[in-house]
Amino acid sequence: MTQQRSAPPLARPLPVAAFGTLLALAAFTFPLATIGSTAATLGSDASGRTWILSSMSIGLSAALLVSGALADDIGRRRTFVLGLVVLALASAVCAAAPSTLVFVLARVVQGVGAGAVLASSLGVIAHAFEPGPLRARASGIWGAAVGAGITLGPLLSATSDRLATWREGYWLLTALTLVAVVVAGRLLAESRTETPRGLDLIGAVALSGGLSALLAALVEGRAGWTRPLPLVLLAVAALLLAGFVLHERRTASPMLDLTLLRQPAFLAATVAALATGAGVIALMSYMAGFVGAAFGLDALHSAFLLFGWSATSVITALLARRIPASVSGRTQLALGLVGVAVGTGLLLGLSETSSPLRLVPGLVLAGAATGIVNAALGREAVASVPAGRAAMGSGANNTARYLGSAIGVTVVSVVVLSAGTAPSAVFDGWNHAVIVVIAITALGAAVVAATRPRAAR
Repeated sequence: MTQQRSAPPLARPLPVAAFGTLLALAAFTFPLATIGSTAATLGSDASGRTWILSSMSIGLSAALLVSGALADDIGRRRTFVLGLVVLALASAVCAAAPSTLVFVLARVVQGVGAGAVLASSLGVIAHAFEPGPLRARASGIWGAAVGAGITLGPLLSATSDRLATWREGYWLLTALTLVAVVVAGRLLAESRTETPRGLDLIGAVALSGGLSALLAALVEGRAGWTRPLPLVLLAVAALLLAGFVLHERRTASPMLDLTLLRQPAFLAATVAALATGAGVIALMSYMAGFVGAAFGLDALHSAFLLFGWSATSVITALLARRIPASVSGRTQLALGLVGVAVGTGLLLGLSETSSPLRLVPGLVLAGAATGIVNAALGREAVASVPAGRAAMGSGANNTARYLGSAIGVTVVSVVVLSAGTAPSAVFDGWNHAVIVVIAITALGAAVVAATRPRAAR
């Protein structure tokens, strides 16, 4: 394993890794506030709008674990910089896209680049900071960067749309990402594991193909689950993912050691990431469109309302380092998820007589708890895997988060549509979706709490 180096709290690797993470999450949330104008410019139908919002999740889920495994073997800085280059090029294509198809394909590629950035960024941090208070602080800053990116994306795109068009926002994202490429190339030192496993090509193809087919099925299924296309995609996904599991259990050098799922710490971090994605992140992804339809808010005001959740998560992620070391990562994750569930509960009960300000207390509480979860996930993702495999741990954890997000958005959409077409249906659908998200989050908290370390024999 490469030697860990002590570093001051704001050593160069940390702000560079955090900035790359911020840009990756900003790209992920860019279309949330401007889906209306983006779809209108590109001539997107209902299916196209769904693909615009969901396509980056496909690239993320397909690339995260593969990128993490590669980063540990071929170099975390190299993977980080390459991911930024791919993200910048794909963002430029988004800015110039002449059609929905080109835009959606570029968003998938954005997800691939962002996946490489997210997976390798935690590997960079784990290499630079030894376990202990410094790594806890660094993980908190990384978690804050996640929240800051979610905050910045809708605000940048909505401001760009108001001042010019949504395209200028993607050009700005391209420029900022190219700046990050130059900074990372100059300031980051290369690091890699001393015991490389090599690329598990069969596992990489099976996992990436299986997850891509699954997420494509979820997107297409929203237009009708009995149509041939989603059914075929689900069948392909099942075959490829089953093949991945069988291959990983038999190969001598698996991309993901499935026995890690028997380790309480790894299982807790994975379940917490899945519950966060399928729960609060999915609901917040839907909220921007909901407040526009329900309260008539424009893109910028919708983005500011979302700011109540995401900005609060940044603050608490930074403050999470003050949590006593005696509080385990599992406990922090479980309590954080409980806080998210309680905050989400305050979003219930909206009606046609409600004001959008009615959402603020719940958003603030859910955001505060989300920040605690994000900080703990950043630390546990690398602490729960073997030494030298930090980027792989980050890739696995973030795969769970964004796979959960894609599944959660589909579930929320189905629940909302089941509310009917009455004038009050937009509020009924929201309230039903909130109940589902509370249940997902609470279940995640219960599972995390139950993953107690085995007693020593």
